[in-house]
Amino acid sequence: MPPALATLSGLGAGRRPALPALPARTAGLALLLAVAFVAIPLTATDYWYNAILIPFLIMALAGLGLNLTMGYAGQASLGTGAFMAVGAYATYNLLLRLPELPLPVSLAGGGLIAGAVGLVVGLPSLRIKGFYLIAPTLAAQFLIEWIFNQVGWFSNYATSSAISAPRLVFLGHDLSSPAGRYALTLTSVTVVTVLGWRLVGSQTGRNWRAVRDGETAAAVIGVPVARAKLSAFFVGAAVSGIAGALWAFAYLGTVDARSFDLDRSFQALFIIIIGGLGSLSGSFIGAAFIVLLPILLTHLSNAALGGALDGGQISNLQRIIFGALIIGFLIKEPNGLAALLGRLRRPAR
Repeated sequence: MPPALATLSGLGAGRRPALPALPARTAGLALLLAVAFVAIPLTATDYWYNAILIPFLIMALAGLGLNLTMGYAGQASLGTGAFMAVGAYATYNLLLRLPELPLPVSLAGGGLIAGAVGLVVGLPSLRIKGFYLIAPTLAAQFLIEWIFNQVGWFSNYATSSAISAPRLVFLGHDLSSPAGRYALTLTSVTVVTVLGWRLVGSQTGRNWRAVRDGETAAAVIGVPVARAKLSAFFVGAAVSGIAGALWAFAYLGTVDARSFDLDRSFQALFIIIIGGLGSLSGSFIGAAFIVLLPILLTHLSNAALGGALDGGQISNLQRIIFGALIIGFLIKEPNGLAALLGRLRRPAR
């Protein structure tokens, strides 16, 4: 009997057709969100919030912003730290000068302002291609950091370069506790990641990948190359701006341009190289690696060497390990840990 007739026959006999099985990936994501929103707040300590969970989520978001620009659209950038600084200072000034704005609106506004700055920084991409595009983004990194240090208006003319972040309040609830800051960070990262996932699957995301894989071929088939490049810079900078605001408010508690220097840009770059270029999950895998490895090395040195290594030696050891791993990934696994884990899951399926 043909399949269609068999289905109709089953319905006529009072049997319901079998529902399609829930995809394993969807079920896994649902379980992960349940653990993050329900299980972790019931068990986590302040140390876990402050030292592991909050910095991991924020750096994953910063890596996600760079991945949208560099991994999906193929536009090289070393300005992530600058975009994070713009988002932090913009959100600070929105909360300071427009206190009637709700906290989520101020965060979104800071991200949009950072996106506008990213749009301007991305203008050279219309003329410059490939590795040479790093030069204007690197110049923007130093210029933006210098502006925030020199122009007092951005810091409300504070005498210190580090200014205290405003109190985190939403709908009358104080979010200044570690659990409250974690809830704010997790909610923001979840919303932005879902929006990024939808954007990657849209026509805009397909245009980004077409430009990344071959700019000339993309132009021949009718892809608006200039619009795709600029939109990638805008979206990536906006996401990084939200990450910068969360880094200042939810993690450090201060707004300081020195917290968003070139090292922060390199950290975001390491995240997407180790986690996987062109992979949303790779941003989270790389961030987990970057955040957890220093803590692991510290505990191992204390356990094995009895604390013989001081903080400076451990920091140098981390740099050596990071450098070796990046070289190894570029040679053996250029698609990062996300691709490696994907291959390991296939035999199990």
